[in-house]
Amino acid sequence: MELLPAIDIKDGSCVRLYQGDFATVHKVAEDVLETARGFEEAGARWVHMVDLDGALQGRRVNAPLFARVARETGLRVELGGGVRDMETVEFYLERGLSRLILGSAAVNCPAFVKEAAAKYGEKIAVGIDAKNGMVAAQGWTEDSKIHYLELGKRMEQLGVKTLIYTDISKDGTLSGISAGQLEELNRAVSCDVIASGGVKDIADVRAAKALGLAGIICGKAIYQGTLPLKEALAEA
Repeated sequence: MELLPAIDIKDGSCVRLYQGDFATVHKVAEDVLETARGFEEAGARWVHMVDLDGALQGRRVNAPLFARVARETGLRVELGGGVRDMETVEFYLERGLSRLILGSAAVNCPAFVKEAAAKYGEKIAVGIDAKNGMVAAQGWTEDSKIHYLELGKRMEQLGVKTLIYTDISKDGTLSGISAGQLEELNRAVSCDVIASGGVKDIADVRAAKALGLAGIICGKAIYQGTLPLKEALAEA
């Protein structure tokens, strides 16, 4: 199982949110590149990055930062937020990013998802972000009225190989992963499933591994010290 430490970017700064609420934004690190290098030194192979401005505006906003992390570290960069057309996909892949996450596009433009997955294969993932089992879009500001399992199955049919599931009610809360929902999704599709949201400590890493998940994304727990990164990477 792969463990991906997370860096969320807003206005060029490394921040965290509580349950996806932009009113709760707070800075958690001073320097994005130094934070990424710290993850690499701890043994991480991947970094999960999110362009929060891009998610809200539907376009790439903090692109130079993501390209710099890809260029100046040995980390494989996974990026979500504002990736809603092929031009943006190609822009980031040409700059050395390893995997792009399509979120709102999975709900609003399945034809784009199918085209991207067909052309770029494992470099394309779909982020399924849900609250009470229902998928949210547009930077988590809109309810799509689609159940997360239904969207997962649709994405599998479109050729998507990796799904990243976030329970919005858990995100940034340090209250533990949504093991039941993750298990249901992992059973429902053949895609690799990566857990996101709610990770508190090493027990969550062990739980995700026991479920047979492909990966787990850890953010706030690392910054607040409830999950020692080296220990978590060794466990994963």
